[in-house]
Amino acid sequence: MLAARAGGVAALQHPCAMSAPVSRTRAPVMGGTTSPRSLRCPRTLAALRAPCQTRQPLGARRSSRRLAVAVSALGTQLEPDNASVLVAGGGGIALDVTRKLKDAGAWVWMLQRSHSRAAEIEGMMALIIKGDAMNPEQVQAAFDQIEEVDAVVTTIGGTPADASADSEGNINLIKAAMKKGVKRFVLVTSIGTGNSKDAPPQQVYDVLEKVLVQKGKAEDFLINESGLEYTIIRPGGLKSEPATGQGVLTEDNTVCGAVYREDVAQLVVKALLSPKAAYKVLSAVDRTQMMGDPQFEDFQL
Repeated sequence: MLAARAGGVAALQHPCAMSAPVSRTRAPVMGGTTSPRSLRCPRTLAALRAPCQTRQPLGARRSSRRLAVAVSALGTQLEPDNASVLVAGGGGIALDVTRKLKDAGAWVWMLQRSHSRAAEIEGMMALIIKGDAMNPEQVQAAFDQIEEVDAVVTTIGGTPADASADSEGNINLIKAAMKKGVKRFVLVTSIGTGNSKDAPPQQVYDVLEKVLVQKGKAEDFLINESGLEYTIIRPGGLKSEPATGQGVLTEDNTVCGAVYREDVAQLVVKALLSPKAAYKVLSAVDRTQMMGDPQFEDFQL
């Protein structure tokens, strides 16, 4: 949601409304090339008493990479401890994803274009890289600053007034991930995108059509042109109250309902770390916030 514009979609309260756009953020540029192994900043309060460790020997870095990434018969198995993840999005789900990944021990970078959330991000021990997803050169430069990127999670989105971020911003990230050799790409879009077009009520789709069409372009590029191992998650209407733990994923593209942002973030992290979610397109809803009384199967990670 780096390139999301304020207002617009955020005001829609329908259970299948789009996610709220997030304000632009800015953070200091990280100079040079950084990696999980070259920046050993403390992850726990106990570790704060000791100085950051220096770059490990090459052999140690290779050993840690074997622990962070493995390939199963289904797809890539990412071990959260020591995995390197780039999260693109200014707030909301992106911040919750970052927090949960850091709690699990991952190395997390957040792509930001302004400084407004720096204190919150750095307070999680995450790292900030400056860049605008709408600028392909800046996106590539951000990837170049990180020595190794195991996975990317993007929640970037726009508004009906300017939905270009939903396609162009995400496609810029996908292209940079292709060059970097990223192992898994998680794209967060919305119910109503692609083959879930008929899931929301027609009046909701009509309001959000420009956004949903652009999100669909990013999905199509990721699936058909990138060659990346992907997971696409389409949340229903997003709510900001605390998580209920009732969020579920399903391959059923007809479901529609509301879901809490923090629950979506938890589902995103679980999907990222599970090889079962490789090459899947999944809707995310709260089973207690459904429209109608649909019968569907949960997707088990």
